[in-house]
Amino acid sequence: MRELVERAIDGSDMPARSRRSVTVNRAESPLGWLRSRALIDARQFEAGERLRADYEMAALAPRVTMQWAARVDGGAAGLDPTLAQIAAKCRFDAAMAGVGRGLRDILWRVVCAGEGLPVAERALGWPQRAGRIVLTLALDRLGDHYGLR
Repeated sequence: MRELVERAIDGSDMPARSRRSVTVNRAESPLGWLRSRALIDARQFEAGERLRADYEMAALAPRVTMQWAARVDGGAAGLDPTLAQIAAKCRFDAAMAGVGRGLRDILWRVVCAGEGLPVAERALGWPQRAGRIVLTLALDRLGDHYGLR
C-alpha cells in the first residue's frame, strides 16, 4: 500500500511562494510502516514526525558530501537558515529531554535513524516485540511534550 503525500522540504516558517515540496511515501519510514498497520495512532505518528522534522532541520544526521551549490532563491523572509537550524536543535534537545532517559534510545533509532524495530531491538539487546511497546510509550510521552491531543 503506497501512501504518497506532498511534504514541504523547507521550514514551515517560510512564505508559501518560497517553499519547495517533494512527494514522499510515508510507508517507507519505520514510523509510517507502523502507522499504516494501525500499530501506532495518529497522535503518536504526528509526534514522531515532528521530532524527525526537527532532527532533519537541525542537520544532526551525518553528511555524506559537501553542499557546494549556492542558494539560488535569494534567501527568504523569516529565520536565517543558521538560526532555523539552531532553533530546530533546541527543539529536538528539549523533546528528547522531555521523553526521558529510558525511552530516548528506541525513539532516536526508529524515528531519527530510520531503523526498523527488529534492528533497534537487537542493537539495544532487547527481546523481540519489546521495542514496539517501549516505542509507543516514548511516542505518548513525546505527544505530551508537544501538547498534542
